[in-house]
Amino acid sequence: MELSVLRAYLPAYLQAAEATLAIAGLGLVGSTLLGLVIAVAQYFRWPGARPVTAVYVELSRNTPLVVQLFFLYYGLPKLGLVWGSGVCAVVGLTFLGGSYMAEACRSGLEAVEPHQSQSALALGLGPGPALRHVVLPQALALATPAFTANAIFLIKETSVVSIIAYPDLVYVAKDYIGNDYNTSEALALLVAFYLVILLPVSLGAAAWERRLRHAGFGD
Repeated sequence: MELSVLRAYLPAYLQAAEATLAIAGLGLVGSTLLGLVIAVAQYFRWPGARPVTAVYVELSRNTPLVVQLFFLYYGLPKLGLVWGSGVCAVVGLTFLGGSYMAEACRSGLEAVEPHQSQSALALGLGPGPALRHVVLPQALALATPAFTANAIFLIKETSVVSIIAYPDLVYVAKDYIGNDYNTSEALALLVAFYLVILLPVSLGAAAWERRLRHAGFGD
Protein backbone atom coordinates (compact mmCIF):
# COMPACT_ATOMS: atom_id res chain seq x y z
CA MET A 1 0.00 0.00 0.00
CA GLU A 2 1.70 3.18 -1.24
CA LEU A 3 0.61 6.37 0.52
CA SER A 4 1.87 8.47 -2.40
CA VAL A 5 -0.52 6.60 -4.71
CA LEU A 6 -3.42 7.17 -2.31
CA ARG A 7 -2.68 10.89 -2.22
CA ALA A 8 -2.44 11.04 -6.01
CA TYR A 9 -5.78 9.25 -6.45
CA LEU A 10 -7.66 11.21 -3.78
CA PRO A 11 -8.79 14.22 -5.90
CA ALA A 12 -10.36 11.97 -8.54
CA TYR A 13 -12.16 9.97 -5.86
CA LEU A 14 -13.50 13.16 -4.30
CA GLN A 15 -15.00 14.21 -7.63
CA ALA A 16 -16.40 10.71 -8.13
CA ALA A 17 -17.93 10.80 -4.65
CA GLU A 18 -19.72 14.05 -5.54
CA ALA A 19 -21.05 12.47 -8.71
CA THR A 20 -22.17 9.39 -6.79
CA LEU A 21 -23.93 11.48 -4.15
CA ALA A 22 -25.64 13.55 -6.85
CA ILE A 23 -27.31 10.61 -8.57
CA ALA A 24 -27.99 8.88 -5.25
CA GLY A 25 -29.73 11.96 -3.86
CA LEU A 26 -31.79 12.57 -6.97
CA GLY A 27 -32.65 8.88 -7.20
CA LEU A 28 -33.79 8.81 -3.58
CA VAL A 29 -35.98 11.88 -3.99
CA GLY A 30 -37.48 10.60 -7.23
CA SER A 31 -38.10 7.09 -5.94
CA THR A 32 -39.64 8.38 -2.69
CA LEU A 33 -42.05 10.66 -4.53
CA LEU A 34 -42.94 7.94 -7.03
CA GLY A 35 -43.44 5.38 -4.27
CA LEU A 36 -45.61 7.77 -2.27
CA VAL A 37 -47.86 8.49 -5.27
CA ILE A 38 -48.25 4.76 -5.98
CA ALA A 39 -49.00 3.97 -2.33
CA VAL A 40 -51.61 6.76 -2.09
CA ALA A 41 -53.22 5.58 -5.33
CA GLN A 42 -53.51 2.08 -3.88
CA TYR A 43 -54.69 3.40 -0.51
CA PHE A 44 -57.55 5.39 -2.06
CA ARG A 45 -58.21 2.65 -4.64
CA TRP A 46 -58.07 5.02 -7.60
CA PRO A 47 -59.80 3.44 -10.63
CA GLY A 48 -57.36 1.35 -12.65
CA ALA A 49 -54.46 2.13 -10.32
CA ARG A 50 -54.05 -1.32 -8.77
CA PRO A 51 -53.35 -3.33 -11.97
CA VAL A 52 -51.07 -0.62 -13.39
CA THR A 53 -49.07 -0.25 -10.18
CA ALA A 54 -48.91 -4.03 -9.73
CA VAL A 55 -47.37 -4.42 -13.19
CA TYR A 56 -44.88 -1.66 -12.50
CA VAL A 57 -43.83 -3.07 -9.11
CA GLU A 58 -43.32 -6.57 -10.51
CA LEU A 59 -41.42 -5.29 -13.55
CA SER A 60 -39.21 -3.02 -11.47
CA ARG A 61 -38.39 -5.49 -8.72
CA ASN A 62 -37.86 -8.51 -10.96
CA THR A 63 -35.48 -6.98 -13.50
CA PRO A 64 -31.86 -6.10 -12.60
CA LEU A 65 -30.78 -2.47 -12.57
CA VAL A 66 -28.09 -3.39 -15.12
CA VAL A 67 -30.77 -4.42 -17.62
CA GLN A 68 -32.80 -1.28 -16.94
CA LEU A 69 -29.74 0.93 -17.47
CA PHE A 70 -28.84 -0.87 -20.69
CA PHE A 71 -32.37 -0.28 -21.97
CA LEU A 72 -32.29 3.43 -21.05
CA TYR A 73 -28.78 4.12 -22.36
CA TYR A 74 -28.59 1.84 -25.39
CA GLY A 75 -32.20 0.96 -26.17
CA LEU A 76 -33.95 4.33 -26.07
CA PRO A 77 -31.66 5.91 -28.73
CA LYS A 78 -33.09 3.33 -31.14
CA LEU A 79 -36.44 5.01 -30.51
CA GLY A 80 -34.98 8.48 -30.99
CA LEU A 81 -34.65 9.35 -27.30
CA VAL A 82 -31.05 10.03 -26.27
CA TRP A 83 -30.19 10.68 -22.63
CA GLY A 84 -26.83 11.25 -21.01
CA SER A 85 -25.40 8.72 -18.58
CA GLY A 86 -26.31 10.87 -15.56
CA VAL A 87 -29.97 11.17 -16.59
CA CYS A 88 -30.15 7.45 -17.30
CA ALA A 89 -28.63 6.70 -13.90
CA VAL A 90 -31.17 8.87 -12.05
CA VAL A 91 -34.12 7.50 -14.04
CA GLY A 92 -32.92 3.94 -13.51
CA LEU A 93 -32.52 4.41 -9.76
CA THR A 94 -35.92 6.11 -9.56
CA PHE A 95 -37.58 3.32 -11.53
CA LEU A 96 -35.98 0.63 -9.37
CA GLY A 97 -36.36 2.39 -6.02
CA GLY A 98 -39.92 3.56 -6.65
CA SER A 99 -41.30 0.04 -6.33
CA TYR A 100 -39.50 -0.58 -3.02
CA MET A 101 -40.57 2.80 -1.65
CA ALA A 102 -44.14 2.12 -2.77
CA GLU A 103 -44.22 -1.12 -0.79
CA ALA A 104 -42.76 0.65 2.25
CA CYS A 105 -45.35 3.45 2.03
CA ARG A 106 -48.18 1.00 1.44
CA SER A 107 -47.25 -1.10 4.46
CA GLY A 108 -47.03 2.04 6.57
CA LEU A 109 -50.45 3.30 5.43
CA GLU A 110 -52.06 -0.06 6.04
CA ALA A 111 -50.52 -0.27 9.52
CA VAL A 112 -52.31 2.91 10.66
CA GLU A 113 -55.48 2.01 12.53
CA PRO A 114 -58.63 2.76 10.48
CA HIS A 115 -60.18 4.70 13.34
CA GLN A 116 -57.49 7.37 12.90
CA SER A 117 -58.78 8.41 9.48
CA GLN A 118 -62.38 7.82 10.53
CA SER A 119 -61.96 10.17 13.49
CA ALA A 120 -60.35 12.79 11.26
CA LEU A 121 -63.25 12.59 8.81
CA ALA A 122 -65.75 12.77 11.67
CA LEU A 123 -64.08 15.98 12.88
CA GLY A 124 -64.68 17.58 9.48
CA LEU A 125 -61.41 16.99 7.66
CA GLY A 126 -61.64 15.98 4.03
CA PRO A 127 -59.91 12.85 2.69
CA GLY A 128 -56.87 14.84 1.51
CA PRO A 129 -56.26 16.80 4.74
CA ALA A 130 -56.95 13.68 6.81
CA LEU A 131 -54.33 11.80 4.85
CA ARG A 132 -51.79 14.64 5.01
CA HIS A 133 -52.19 15.63 8.67
CA VAL A 134 -53.28 12.43 10.41
CA VAL A 135 -52.57 9.25 8.48
CA LEU A 136 -49.41 10.05 6.52
CA PRO A 137 -47.24 11.24 9.46
CA GLN A 138 -47.99 8.02 11.34
CA ALA A 139 -47.49 5.90 8.22
CA LEU A 140 -44.10 7.44 7.47
CA ALA A 141 -42.99 6.91 11.06
CA LEU A 142 -44.01 3.27 10.87
CA ALA A 143 -42.25 2.85 7.52
CA THR A 144 -39.00 4.51 8.62
CA PRO A 145 -37.02 1.22 8.97
CA ALA A 146 -38.08 0.15 5.48
CA PHE A 147 -37.21 3.59 4.07
CA THR A 148 -33.79 3.39 5.66
CA ALA A 149 -33.10 -0.05 4.23
CA ASN A 150 -34.26 1.08 0.78
CA ALA A 151 -32.13 4.24 0.91
CA ILE A 152 -28.99 2.26 1.76
CA PHE A 153 -29.86 -0.27 -0.92
CA LEU A 154 -30.22 2.45 -3.57
CA ILE A 155 -26.97 4.17 -2.60
CA LYS A 156 -25.15 0.85 -2.95
CA GLU A 157 -26.85 0.25 -6.30
CA THR A 158 -25.12 3.36 -7.68
CA SER A 159 -22.06 1.13 -8.04
CA VAL A 160 -23.72 -0.36 -11.14
CA VAL A 161 -23.98 2.88 -13.13
CA SER A 162 -20.34 2.69 -14.20
CA ILE A 163 -21.47 0.31 -16.96
CA ILE A 164 -22.98 3.27 -18.82
CA ALA A 165 -19.78 5.33 -18.43
CA TYR A 166 -21.01 7.48 -15.54
CA PRO A 167 -17.93 8.67 -13.60
CA ASP A 168 -18.88 7.35 -10.18
CA LEU A 169 -16.60 5.79 -7.57
CA VAL A 170 -16.53 2.35 -9.17
CA TYR A 171 -15.80 3.85 -12.59
CA VAL A 172 -12.78 5.72 -11.21
CA ALA A 173 -11.54 2.65 -9.32
CA LYS A 174 -11.77 0.44 -12.41
CA ASP A 175 -10.02 3.12 -14.47
CA TYR A 176 -7.05 3.31 -12.09
CA ILE A 177 -6.84 -0.47 -11.75
CA GLY A 178 -6.86 -0.91 -15.53
CA ASN A 179 -4.32 1.83 -16.21
CA ASP A 180 -1.90 1.66 -13.28
CA TYR A 181 -2.52 -1.82 -11.81
CA ASN A 182 -2.56 -0.31 -8.31
CA THR A 183 -5.38 -2.59 -7.25
CA SER A 184 -4.88 -2.40 -3.49
CA GLU A 185 -4.83 1.39 -3.36
CA ALA A 186 -7.78 1.80 -5.73
CA LEU A 187 -9.95 -0.69 -3.83
CA ALA A 188 -8.95 0.69 -0.43
CA LEU A 189 -10.10 4.17 -1.43
CA LEU A 190 -13.27 2.72 -2.95
CA VAL A 191 -14.19 0.95 0.29
CA ALA A 192 -13.28 3.99 2.39
CA PHE A 193 -15.45 6.38 0.36
CA TYR A 194 -18.47 4.07 0.42
CA LEU A 195 -18.10 3.76 4.19
CA VAL A 196 -17.91 7.54 4.53
CA ILE A 197 -21.12 7.86 2.51
CA LEU A 198 -23.13 4.99 3.98
CA LEU A 199 -22.18 5.02 7.67
CA PRO A 200 -23.65 8.49 8.41
CA VAL A 201 -26.86 7.47 6.62
CA SER A 202 -27.13 4.27 8.64
CA LEU A 203 -26.27 5.86 11.99
CA GLY A 204 -28.47 8.90 11.39
CA ALA A 205 -31.43 6.73 10.42
CA ALA A 206 -30.94 4.55 13.50
CA ALA A 207 -30.94 7.65 15.72
CA TRP A 208 -34.09 8.94 14.02
CA GLU A 209 -35.83 5.59 14.55
CA ARG A 210 -34.97 5.66 18.25
CA ARG A 211 -36.36 9.18 18.51
CA LEU A 212 -39.60 8.13 16.85
CA ARG A 213 -39.92 5.15 19.16
CA HIS A 214 -39.29 7.39 22.17
CA ALA A 215 -42.03 9.73 20.97
CA GLY A 216 -44.47 6.84 20.74
CA PHE A 217 -44.61 6.41 16.96
CA GLY A 218 -44.38 2.96 15.52
CA ASP A 219 -45.44 1.11 18.65
